[in-house]
Amino acid sequence: MAVATRGVEREIGSLQMEEKKLVAEIKKTAKTGNEAATKILARQLVRLRQQIVNLQGTRAQIRGVATHTQAMYAGTSISAGMKGASKAMAAMNKQMEPAKQIKVMREFQKQSNQLDMTLEMMSDAIDETLDKDEAEEETEELTNQVLDEIGVDVASQLSSAPKGRIGATNKRAESNQARNAAPPRKNVEPESSAEVDDLERRLASLRRI
Repeated sequence: MAVATRGVEREIGSLQMEEKKLVAEIKKTAKTGNEAATKILARQLVRLRQQIVNLQGTRAQIRGVATHTQAMYAGTSISAGMKGASKAMAAMNKQMEPAKQIKVMREFQKQSNQLDMTLEMMSDAIDETLDKDEAEEETEELTNQVLDEIGVDVASQLSSAPKGRIGATNKRAESNQARNAAPPRKNVEPESSAEVDDLERRLASLRRI
């Protein structure tokens, strides 16, 4: 059981190192202003932390089994000691029989398999929840909590991110479109001049009369 505990602890340590790398990657991606990629990495961080929690639960269960086993042996020793040294030795030998050891190991393997199935179901449930459209709001909240925890403000990163020439090009296109859409000015002066000439001719005719 000590070997199994050390193996789980090594796995936890490895995931924790991966967690630090992922946090750094999230901060780096957020600075580029890519909100979609930042959110995806944040969701990966959520899943990674859940795996760490699951392994910590496995480690606690293994330690619990070890403690229970030690208590069982301790109780047997005390009981045997009260009955005499010879009976104590006999009881300990009986407890250490290969058949009983095999039985204990099989029971531990059974419990371990059940735990693995439970953890797998939990992991599948988490993935399913994160991928469902109706849980998008809850996922968004959880993702934002993770981003807040590691000190990433997506909104501020987006506003400070370098912007390309697309925005300037769009503004120029909109300005040109507005100018093209403006109604043409009417040439009023020629029409006004013609009317004045006509009035002058009529006035001259009246004077001749």
